[in-house]
Amino acid sequence: MNESRIELLEKYIKEEPNEPFNHYALANEYMASDGKKALDIFLNVLKEFPDYLPTYYQAAKLLEEFEMEEKALEVYTLGIDLAKTQGNHKTLNELKTAHQNLLFEI
Repeated sequence: MNESRIELLEKYIKEEPNEPFNHYALANEYMASDGKKALDIFLNVLKEFPDYLPTYYQAAKLLEEFEMEEKALEVYTLGIDLAKTQGNHKTLNELKTAHQNLLFEI
């Protein structure tokens, strides 16, 4: 975790609270040191910015790490639907693959 980046991202969030990337980037900064905080931020991004597609994969992967497989499957499914709507084929394939892999594991 890079404290200066976290402080900078928190500043950006205060300046532009409606910019989803800043929240997403903050969650990514916390991934290495505080997975629970990262997950809380990702889940908030999903709630506040449901059209921000990059969050779905990261949030679902982190849910898997916390052994919340059913919730992870739900997030993957929502992401798959959004990727289809947005026509984002690369992310669609990544989400489908991760979803299928999780189904095989549980």
